[in-house]
Amino acid sequence: MNLMRKRSLYRHVIPLLLLILLTISCGAASTQAPPKQTTAALSTFSPSLRSLAQAHSLYIGTAVNADALQNEEHYRDTLAREFNIVTPEISMKFDATEPERNLYTFNKADSIVAFAKAHNMQVRGHNLVWYQALPSWLSSGHFSRGDLMDILRQHIITEVLHYGGKVNIWDVVNEAINNDGTLRDSIWLRGIGPDFLDLAFRWAHEANPQARLFYNDYGGEGMSRKSDAIYNFVKGLLQRGVPINGVGLQMHINLDAYPNPQDVLANMKRLAALGLEVQITEMDVQIQDDPRPMQAKLDAEGQLYREMLSMCLAVKQCTAFVMWGFTDRHSWIPEFTGHPDAPLIFDAEYRPKPAYFALVGVLSGR
Repeated sequence: MNLMRKRSLYRHVIPLLLLILLTISCGAASTQAPPKQTTAALSTFSPSLRSLAQAHSLYIGTAVNADALQNEEHYRDTLAREFNIVTPEISMKFDATEPERNLYTFNKADSIVAFAKAHNMQVRGHNLVWYQALPSWLSSGHFSRGDLMDILRQHIITEVLHYGGKVNIWDVVNEAINNDGTLRDSIWLRGIGPDFLDLAFRWAHEANPQARLFYNDYGGEGMSRKSDAIYNFVKGLLQRGVPINGVGLQMHINLDAYPNPQDVLANMKRLAALGLEVQITEMDVQIQDDPRPMQAKLDAEGQLYREMLSMCLAVKQCTAFVMWGFTDRHSWIPEFTGHPDAPLIFDAEYRPKPAYFALVGVLSGR
């Protein structure tokens, strides 16, 4: 090969080699991409959870932190892309919406509802009656039975009317049953008596006859004394003509304590046989106490998400699969337990975890 031809070859081959090396380098760097790029990669190369769920006529959703929604772009982007139903985490509870008697504040909840409307999402109203999250004027007050009935009725009707047709799914009563099947102590049970349960559903229906009304609780997802009590409670409501449309199974579980998936399926089926919808409403999976290496814990976490979504898809009347948050950055569990945890499907940097891909696999039929 003469000198001129060698020089020509070097001029063409060396730039080509440099281009190849640059491409390889960029490809390696992309595995360390920041959260925004990770989310973009998901958008480019994989269908979202909400698009996959649509093929099953299923709502897939999350609780929403109003402050994160306002302040974090990554939070908003991921929320809008992945989910088609949302639950305000604390913004619709009694103390948040009526901090003083007859003084209502809906600003934070309104922002979540507006975001949902802008992104074609449903909203689960949460919640109207609970034994916790009560304002001090109520919890420390001295009210007669008639007073408490007026307070509860006014609160329910005001909140449900405020959201009119914007919120058509409500957790009317939240966590009213103990693990042993008895009614949980509360200001409502002490002050009004067991009638508060029927009345709450009737008042919510009065305010919005089109709304689907749910009883929501934890620890009754499988077959147990508590789930039997929940079943008998909602069956009794139906027999008395009380308007109720469904039961929410919260599904706060951990790697060492979770219901047998087949028991969850059996429980869903018996509730569906009553003519009720069933929804998984608050799922997360604590992993902090498991001694295995992190990757093994994350894989096991993903398996639980996979199994519970599979049970939901096996029952036609299971209409929603909702998690209590979607990013570990904003989980309630570390603050509650005092220990770090990673219970959700995106990590604290909004990167999808094995649990995310487990849900994708179920919805994709894999």
